[in-house]
Amino acid sequence: MGKYRRLVMASILGLYFQKSQAQQSFAKIEKNVNVRAKDLYHDLNKTKDTLILKSEKNIDFVYSINEKYRREIDFEIEGDDHIVRVPLHKLSKGKHTFVVGQSPLKIIFVVRVFKDDTSLALLTDPNIKTVSNED
Repeated sequence: MGKYRRLVMASILGLYFQKSQAQQSFAKIEKNVNVRAKDLYHDLNKTKDTLILKSEKNIDFVYSINEKYRREIDFEIEGDDHIVRVPLHKLSKGKHTFVVGQSPLKIIFVVRVFKDDTSLALLTDPNIKTVSNED
């Protein structure tokens, strides 16, 4: 009877651990709470694998610096873009400091990536520009 009880307990613990790991978020954002940064909406989508940037002003550029002080995302935005989606699946695991340029401001915030994910980010609205970080 004791062996059966241990087997059941081990099975329950194993399933609980597997479920808790599957529910872990892909990324977390630490927003800029500065009053001057309130014009820029910066948040993650529901699946937390894409950074959404919206603003009434033009967004000029976006780049991110990782923990090793290397830029993993670095692009300039041409034209009058007010909505930009940045897929996070190509970022390395760890802390990434994002800088968003809106003339004359530079708005800085942090995104922490918890998992390495190779899945593709899907875009449903063709009017929204998505940028990717090609190697």
